[in-house]
Amino acid sequence: MHSEAHINALSRKHAALDEQIHQEETRPAPDSTVLHELKREKLYIKDEMVRLES
Repeated sequence: MHSEAHINALSRKHAALDEQIHQEETRPAPDSTVLHELKREKLYIKDEMVRLES
C-alpha cells in the first residue's frame, strides 16, 4: 500500500478509536480495561503515522 494511502487509513482508524474512547468515557459505567486497550491502540497508530511521515 502506498504510504500516503496507508497514513490516511491510519488517520481514519485513529479518529474512529477517538470516537470509541469518547463513547466509553461518557457511558454510565466506563470499563477501564476497555479504555486502556483503546488508548493503547490509538497511541500505537499515532506512533505508526509519525514513523511513516518521517
